[in-house]
Amino acid sequence: MTTKAQKLLFWTVVGLSVIFLLNLWSMPTRDSRASEEQVIFSDFMAKLDQGDIDKVVIKGNNISGVLKDNSRLRTYSANYPDLVEVLRAKGVQIEVKPADETSWYGHLLMTWGPFVLFLGLWLFLMRRMQGGNQALSLAQNKARMLTDEQKKVTFSDVAGINEAKDDVQETVEFLKDPRKFRKLGGRIPKGVLLVGPPGTGKTLLAKAIAGEAGVPFFSISGSDFVEMFVGVGASRVRSLFEQAKKQAPCIIFIDEIDAVGRSRGAGVGGGNDEREQTLNQLLVEMDGFDTTEGVILVAATNRPDVLDPALLRPGRFDRQIVVNHPDLRGRSEILQVHTKKVPIAANVELEKIARGTPGFSGADLENLVNEAALWAARQNKHEVEAVDFEMAKDKIMMGAERKSMILTDEEKRVTAYHEAGHALIAKLLPGTDPVHKVSIIPRGRALGVTMQLPTDDRHSYSKEYLYNRLAILMGGRVAEELVFKHVTTGAGNDLERATDLARKMVCEWGMSDKLGPLTFGQKEKSMFLGRDFSTKRDFSGQVALEIDLEIKRLVTENYERAKQMLTAQMVSLQALALALLDKETLDASEVDEIMLQSCSQAVPV
Repeated sequence: MTTKAQKLLFWTVVGLSVIFLLNLWSMPTRDSRASEEQVIFSDFMAKLDQGDIDKVVIKGNNISGVLKDNSRLRTYSANYPDLVEVLRAKGVQIEVKPADETSWYGHLLMTWGPFVLFLGLWLFLMRRMQGGNQALSLAQNKARMLTDEQKKVTFSDVAGINEAKDDVQETVEFLKDPRKFRKLGGRIPKGVLLVGPPGTGKTLLAKAIAGEAGVPFFSISGSDFVEMFVGVGASRVRSLFEQAKKQAPCIIFIDEIDAVGRSRGAGVGGGNDEREQTLNQLLVEMDGFDTTEGVILVAATNRPDVLDPALLRPGRFDRQIVVNHPDLRGRSEILQVHTKKVPIAANVELEKIARGTPGFSGADLENLVNEAALWAARQNKHEVEAVDFEMAKDKIMMGAERKSMILTDEEKRVTAYHEAGHALIAKLLPGTDPVHKVSIIPRGRALGVTMQLPTDDRHSYSKEYLYNRLAILMGGRVAEELVFKHVTTGAGNDLERATDLARKMVCEWGMSDKLGPLTFGQKEKSMFLGRDFSTKRDFSGQVALEIDLEIKRLVTENYERAKQMLTAQMVSLQALALALLDKETLDASEVDEIMLQSCSQAVPV
């Protein structure tokens, strides 16, 4: 409960207590009522004539009498001016008290006070249940203006995306010194769109802009604009830009803009739904007839393909900054940033860790450092060592160990030969990624893992590399068949990946000698989803048959190729499998050593 609600509840209780005490004070006590006998006025006068009354208390028209036997009675008299003379004649002791007269405000308080308090309490509860006055608050934008205390992130905290950082730094410099650019005829960009995969640092870059710009910074999410009520989103956009224009020069940051900026015509409402009206208003505010210099819109998304083309044109988002996964140097810089507050041991080489984490985003590397620190803390260490980073990397890349999963001896043996088949083919074929680690410890959804890591970052793949990749995927199934004369379901994921890879080689990358450098399958726009989530067949049935045959040929050729290689290297296969059964996990140096020894010594199955 908020402080305001607590105060309202407190004063409500106080008011009810005051009214209760006033009513209680104005009423005679129960004991006095119980000890007095109620009589009519004629009986009171009869006792007075008999001399039985010793004392009388007169309070307005109420008369209380004390008899000589200490009993009490009370009565009510009309206007009787001679009463005092009669009492004096009988020698009765007389005490006069003022009558109860309630003031007009006291009467008003006791009459209407409970009703007013009850009405106020009811309105308060209704407001709490409905979240306030919706009619007045819905149209207000939900943007948060960051204060100087909240702008703690600077460009020194952003690493690994130097090109993107340079682009946004230019925008910050324009806000600080616009004359430098305007003297040559340049104009401030109206919008900057940060595009990139999840976890690459788009939102972090926006936070750095807020910390470096030195101008008002408004932050809002794309989903904050859209409500179930018609017209609310457009009204919030107008309210946001009106607020920003008053603070110009300033920056507006919209995170996940694809929530409101999807292509028009993809909704069920046929162009009249609430989201499209919000987008229309956003387009007008960014570049319409009434535009104001000094308001820069910065937005982030990982789905630029679904955004409306009118939103992406120059004049609205003048600049699109791509924030990709970091390269080797970028990963090393990111690790240096995230390990500033982590005590790391002297044997930790950040560049070696960066080399062993290809494809990791900034968020992945932050998670890697955190997992290593947690693992070291569980081991009661004072520093994070290299082995802790290795354990964290294995957990992220291969999955957590499933120690509770107990495999039979036969399942372990099948898994060992399966993974040995993958590793041996990867070692024998030229140009493949080096084998980093082989394990038969169940991790994630797999019973075993063979992990390969490239020596350098790869951005494109050759036909020979992909062809060899098919043979590596087939190595596990082939090893099972050669040794045990039967196959298991353990190769299900390998077959799925091999088939998908072969289909892409044929249909997308034009790597089929028979079908030539052509692509097959036209991307189809979905009316309700906005973009390509289905593929339209743009080829004949005869070509479809040839595609299927070509995919089958690629997979079966590499199956036979893997069988020939493993048959010729059966001694090495057996040696790797037995070593896995003994140690459960082998690293690259151990795999190399086993293969060298197996060349001169045969190991029985």
